[in-house]
Amino acid sequence: MKTIHQETLGVGKPIILVHGWGMHTGIWRAFAHQLAASYCVTCIDLPGHGKSEKLDDFTLETISATLVDAVPDQPYCWLGWSLGASVVLEIARRYPERCSALILLAGNPHFVQTDHWPGVRLNALNAFADSLRADAEMTLTRFLSLQINGLPGFKTTSKILKSAVTECDAPDTATLNQGLSILKETDLRQVLAQLTLPVLAILGDGDTLVPPAVGHEMQKLLPTLDLNILDQAGHVPFLSHPEQVINIIAGFMDKQ
Repeated sequence: MKTIHQETLGVGKPIILVHGWGMHTGIWRAFAHQLAASYCVTCIDLPGHGKSEKLDDFTLETISATLVDAVPDQPYCWLGWSLGASVVLEIARRYPERCSALILLAGNPHFVQTDHWPGVRLNALNAFADSLRADAEMTLTRFLSLQINGLPGFKTTSKILKSAVTECDAPDTATLNQGLSILKETDLRQVLAQLTLPVLAILGDGDTLVPPAVGHEMQKLLPTLDLNILDQAGHVPFLSHPEQVINIIAGFMDKQ
C-alpha cells in the first residue's frame, strides 16, 4: 500500500477534500479549518503530490483505488476541486459504497472544450505541458494565477496560492504530465449522468478554466444536481469566497 498523506480536523459528518493539479493539502488549510467547525474534514494529498508517495502509473483508476484504500472503510462525502473533481467522480463510479455524496468544486466532467461542451482549450493545456519541461514551479504558479486573474481580491488570493505552491516540492514532471493527460483525455459525463447519490456543484462565474456554462450542461445530464454559481469568483472560490462556499456546503450537507 502506498503512503498517502492526510490531515483530519473536526468532528461531524465526514468530508474528504481532494485537491487539484499540481497542488497538495496546504491549499486547503485555512478553508479546512473553517469547514471543520461543523464537519470531520480530511485533506488528502494525491499520489506524488505534497507528502504522498508517487504512483508510476498516475491514472484515475490507480488514484481512486489508492485514495479509497488510504481511508477507513465507510461512506464519505467526497469534495473534489478541479482535477480532484474528476477523481471523486471516478471514486463514485468504482466505489459507490464508499460515497454518501459528491461535491464538485470548479470541476468539469469533460475538461476540454468541444463544439458542444464548454471547457478549456486543448492548446492551452498543451502549452502547460510544454512549459513543464522548462520550469515546473513557474508553470504551476502561472497556471494558478490564471485561475484568479482580474477578479476581486487578486493580490491577496495570489499570495495564498504562491505560498501554497512553495510549501512543498512540486510533483515530478512525469506525474504533472500524467495529471494533464487526465484533464485532456477523460470524459466522465456519462458517469455523472448515471449517479444516484446527491451531487453538489459549485462554480465561479469568472472561472476561465471551468466556465459557468458547464454547470447548466451538467444539470442537463443530472437534473437532480444542486448547482451554485458564485458571483465574481474564479477557479479557487474556497480561497476567494470561503464563507459563501461553506454556507452552500452546509445547506447541502444538512439535507443528507
